[in-house]
Amino acid sequence: MFIVIFFVTLHSEKDFQMDETKRILQLREELHQHNYRYYVENAPTISDQEFDFLMHELQDLEAKHPELFDPNSPTQRVGSDLNNEFETVVHSRPMLSLGNTYNREEVADFWQRVSDGLMGQPFQICCELKFDGLSISLHYEDGQLVRAVTRGDGVQGDDVTANVRTIRSIPLQLPKDGDYPHQFEIRGEVLMPWSSFDRLNAEREKAEEPLFANPRNAASGTLKSKNSSTVAQRGLDAYLYYLLGDGIPGDGHYQNLEAAARWGFQVSKNMRLVDTLEGVFEYIDYWDVERKNLPVATDGVVLKVNSLAQQKSLGMTAKSPRWAIAYKFQAEQAETTLRQVVFQIGRTGAVTPVANMDPVQLAGTQVRRATLHNADVMASLDLHIGDRVLVEKGGEIIPKIVKTLSNSPLKGEKDLPQPSLKGREKVSTLRGDLEGSFPLREGRGGSVSFVEYCPVCGSKLVRYEGEAAHYCPNDTGCPPLILGRIEHFISRKAMNINSLGPETVDDFYRQGLIHDAADLYTLAQRVSSLRGDIEGSIEESKQVPFERVLYAIGIRFVGEIAAKTLARYYGSMDKVAEANLDSLLQINGIGEIIAKSVISYFANPINRHFVERLRSYGLQMEIGEQQKQAQSDKLAGQSIVISGVFQHHSRDEYKALIEQHGGKNVGSISAKTSFVLAGDNMGPAKLEKAQKLGIRIMSEDEFLSLIQM
Repeated sequence: MFIVIFFVTLHSEKDFQMDETKRILQLREELHQHNYRYYVENAPTISDQEFDFLMHELQDLEAKHPELFDPNSPTQRVGSDLNNEFETVVHSRPMLSLGNTYNREEVADFWQRVSDGLMGQPFQICCELKFDGLSISLHYEDGQLVRAVTRGDGVQGDDVTANVRTIRSIPLQLPKDGDYPHQFEIRGEVLMPWSSFDRLNAEREKAEEPLFANPRNAASGTLKSKNSSTVAQRGLDAYLYYLLGDGIPGDGHYQNLEAAARWGFQVSKNMRLVDTLEGVFEYIDYWDVERKNLPVATDGVVLKVNSLAQQKSLGMTAKSPRWAIAYKFQAEQAETTLRQVVFQIGRTGAVTPVANMDPVQLAGTQVRRATLHNADVMASLDLHIGDRVLVEKGGEIIPKIVKTLSNSPLKGEKDLPQPSLKGREKVSTLRGDLEGSFPLREGRGGSVSFVEYCPVCGSKLVRYEGEAAHYCPNDTGCPPLILGRIEHFISRKAMNINSLGPETVDDFYRQGLIHDAADLYTLAQRVSSLRGDIEGSIEESKQVPFERVLYAIGIRFVGEIAAKTLARYYGSMDKVAEANLDSLLQINGIGEIIAKSVISYFANPINRHFVERLRSYGLQMEIGEQQKQAQSDKLAGQSIVISGVFQHHSRDEYKALIEQHGGKNVGSISAKTSFVLAGDNMGPAKLEKAQKLGIRIMSEDEFLSLIQM
């Protein structure tokens, strides 16, 4: 009886597991379809709540069955916080750039060259929008995404598969009943929609981080992020525009893209086949206006010979195909009147001049302000208040003054003196945007010149060697800089007080609860309602190692690497503080600018007092005993590349070991590379390059033996 029951129980468990396996596969298929309908077709068939319910069910089942892990599961769209090391991949076929033109004559010349090259054969041109993003190559096997590679230099690019998997308009799994080839490649453009771009820049502006100039830069910076979770959050999109491989549907480029759309790829619905030059111009004229209503940035039109056989016949030049050309739209310009120049100061102390103008319509938006970048740009424009100026949206987003059209001073107003701000009262602003706070030579004949003194605190501005910007040097007394130092101090790579954000910091500062970062460690004594997570994060930061404390205190020009170098060379804050110029310059990687900045920082009694307060609150001011014991110079002067998957330690752990023993981590192989630390599945391009240059390839075990000798 016992045996029978036991058998039945086992049988039931097996059946149950099979049912869950089937359900996992079913949910994956359903969610892939819903992603396609939502992100590509823009026609969802279920509510967000229903979608989330299915996603949570799948997440729970996959957690129970880790043996069924699939990198293309819909649950993997969220990305990972782990750093990706981008492997270099050689393209199966070069990703050539297109020849560009800005005028109709050259389009007509292109048409004639195609006609001559085909010796009078009839041909069709596929007209497509030129999306302003980052070129990508997607590789599929048996309907599954296996690799995504950037264009790079056209011959080889970076493997960004983990990041691309977070882009919801890119299918991870094609429908099982599709007529796609066993293997194929599809190329396209990864881009950032206007809505995502506006949201991202609004967030960055609020945090006083540098704004992205345009959606293309934002997309590029995002796709090359080392954290795929960051990519997932930023809402990238993709349009595919070229199909390659054996067994693709047919000879027509347009028809192949129609097939790709049936398989689940997002292909532009605005393609058009034409067989006359007039048809090409009609397409260009229409989209030169209508593109302003698109949800994504476009900067032109791409013209391709439709027949693949004719493409092959026309061939390539060394740089671009003869069968395609890109027509670039002209940047939209408008005239307006300059009314005022104001100066903004950011968290680093950089002072930026901004022009306020009469409102004007430009590229679909009303423009009132334009950056003047720096003192040199201002001087080159020779601006006067009341001038008629020509404004352009560079990259379709950032307004800039292109040139002065005429000096037309405002009537009835006299010159007003340029404010020096020396001895002025401090302006009650934290961020330094001083629009309307003081006049700047408004009136007849008055030119606009760059300010000599900080518009917030009145300190004389400085310009560091090799820098275009002017800076306020008052790190300890200027509100924007104080806030910038605090926010740097709490950042993830510094003290990692992750429960605090810029808004909370601003609020504490406005209330007079904090005046510098050291005040954070006594907040709990002064704020009875302090949230527990904030208090806990502050307390945990006391265990952050010394090298990050050194980075966190905000010595100008001392970044992460320099802070690590100084910490490991001197071993304690006291020794860093007492270091002289000769001593600092002896350190590999520490130049004169960094050395002088370190000396200048500790020469300031305010900074000395700040560091001593941090010490009194329990922060780490020297390298720990364990780290001291682990240090050596066994890898001193060696540049090491890490590639592959490792068994004993993670990539980050191996990077730390290399640095502990005096070595330097580098991302790419060159003649200066000392050796490659290689795990399983080393990148083929890196392997080939290392072999070609005769660079030693060291196994994991060999490396560990080396540093333990």
